[in-house]
Amino acid sequence: MAGHDYQGQKRGGNAIIIRENTVKKFILILTAILTLSACGHGGKTPQTAKSIPTYRIGYMICNSRQETLERFLPMSAWLGKKLGVKFKTVAIDTIQFTREIKNLDFTHSNSLLYVTLHRFNGVEVLAAERKGVNDYRSQGIIFTRADSGIKTLADLKGRRMIFGPMLAPTGFMSQIDLLQRNGIDPEDDLAFYTIPTGSDKHEKVVYGVMFGKFDAGAIPLNDLEEMAADNRIVRDDYRIIAKAAPIPYCNFAVTQKIDSGLARRFKEAVLSLGAKDTVKYDGETVRVAKRAWVKGYRDIKDSEFDVVREMAKRTNMPPYQKF
Repeated sequence: MAGHDYQGQKRGGNAIIIRENTVKKFILILTAILTLSACGHGGKTPQTAKSIPTYRIGYMICNSRQETLERFLPMSAWLGKKLGVKFKTVAIDTIQFTREIKNLDFTHSNSLLYVTLHRFNGVEVLAAERKGVNDYRSQGIIFTRADSGIKTLADLKGRRMIFGPMLAPTGFMSQIDLLQRNGIDPEDDLAFYTIPTGSDKHEKVVYGVMFGKFDAGAIPLNDLEEMAADNRIVRDDYRIIAKAAPIPYCNFAVTQKIDSGLARRFKEAVLSLGAKDTVKYDGETVRVAKRAWVKGYRDIKDSEFDVVREMAKRTNMPPYQKF
């Protein structure tokens, strides 16, 4: 019995040794597989989509939500590729921007919205958009049909006028400033004025004047020139009777929740955008600047928006309005 017990223990011991050797071999094989897998990725564990940080860029809707997304989705994709992060594009109506700012990391808006967001939310400008005849600035104009007989601002008294969106600095505010500084109170001296509803408000201003529903219109100079270049209107059919001072227009800015390092890299990327830069988007190679309708971006300081601030104060516009 003693011998039997000894033999049994010995056999059991061999079994244990065999199992331990099998486990060791399995561990060695598994380690080799993992090592080879890592080598295939340059010795690093491949980055998963979930590990890539995502940031939200709020783009101001200019004409329509669809147009805004078509213009700037490739821009966000290009910036994400440059910085090694992911950017989510959010198209936001001008009147909703102040409500949505808490959910955003970066903004792309006009100068009046920037001044408002800077004052109340601490947003800091990074770069100004370059486009049109005035480069990074926009210029508000008041225009009429060339055959209208209206040649000066004084001739607008008793006339009908149509403006662009109320928060458009060169589609509404600049023109109100022009009228008031020339002794014309829109409330008392115009027979009637309005702002179009829905999408493509600037185009509706032009067509409203074209078809004679209104005697004069207020839009950015760039819009009139672009519509003429696209053969949607004949430039000689219109007379510009007044121009406001050029002011900064659309710009990228950063919210306070973003650290200075990422803000600096974002700014450098935007400023580096050239006419030939492309990105693979939605199955095609897209020229980023051309799709966004810009010539590029330039550095700009917050102090360059002081002209916008002074104009907003004179016209009782946000963020200085008094009720």
